[in-house]
Amino acid sequence: MKILANDGISKSGIEKLEAAGYEVTTETVPQEDLASTINNENYAALLVRSATKVRQDLIDACPGLQLIGRGGVGMDNIDVAYARSIGREVINTPAASSQSVAELVMAHLFSISRSVYDSNRNMPVNGVSEFKSLKKKYAKGVELRGKTIGFIGFGRIGQSAATYALGCGMKVIAYDPFMSQAQLHVSVADQTVTTTVATTTLDALLETADYISMHVPMPENGQAILGVNEFSKMKNGVRIVNAARGGVIDEDALLSACKSGKVAACALDVFVGEPSPRADVLSVSNMALTPHIGAATVEAQDRIGTELADKIIAYFSK
Repeated sequence: MKILANDGISKSGIEKLEAAGYEVTTETVPQEDLASTINNENYAALLVRSATKVRQDLIDACPGLQLIGRGGVGMDNIDVAYARSIGREVINTPAASSQSVAELVMAHLFSISRSVYDSNRNMPVNGVSEFKSLKKKYAKGVELRGKTIGFIGFGRIGQSAATYALGCGMKVIAYDPFMSQAQLHVSVADQTVTTTVATTTLDALLETADYISMHVPMPENGQAILGVNEFSKMKNGVRIVNAARGGVIDEDALLSACKSGKVAACALDVFVGEPSPRADVLSVSNMALTPHIGAATVEAQDRIGTELADKIIAYFSK
């Protein structure tokens, strides 16, 4: 049975599938050639990440395609409901990348608290001639300990990031309409401390948080979670991290808030229009930027590959 991993799959995933008798191809096929390639090569499964789109037209054009797999959490690049309605299996790996994304969030939190991102831009260019002025420019950093961080969306990734925040001495609050509370287990020095975080309203979070971290999928209606109205309710000088989806924050509203000082600094790992983000978003001075690398660790990709392999083998073994 043949599998096309169009956006790649880890070596461990390939090895597991091949050991079970599957033929795995990792050569990327252009979007416009996918249907003909899948049909001509008789692929039974298509594996993607965020780059390849699996919409209704592609699904309809490939009657022999039995399984669609997403390496990662969000499946907004797949018409999941439609595929399942006509009997196609759709899988993802919701737990495999939680820790990696959480650690990137923490990296950004430290970076935007101490202006590491901006210092790293300026030191190579002006560090010799303007060392003293740069030192003064970055002399008003803030500490994470004692600050309140609000998680918008409190699933696996949000909860994982929250355990790191708790370990830094931050106060954690969360908004998630699908749960009233969550138990978090923080491992420290061979001990596990368990605490319960009760969720609150979005307005209460916006009004209280010193930091906000986004962990929600793109709403089905296409409307941003954070827009002009939501920014108006935030504290002056709030800091924001988005490692979820670009569209969950209105980028025009964000740019305005960054320029006015309402948002002291923002970190983005995701963007509207990927892989072609807006140039004006990339040029904001108080914006820390990474190119959608939340799950891009060796460990996460290994877990994603093996989890996909396990689910594929289990499905076709029924």
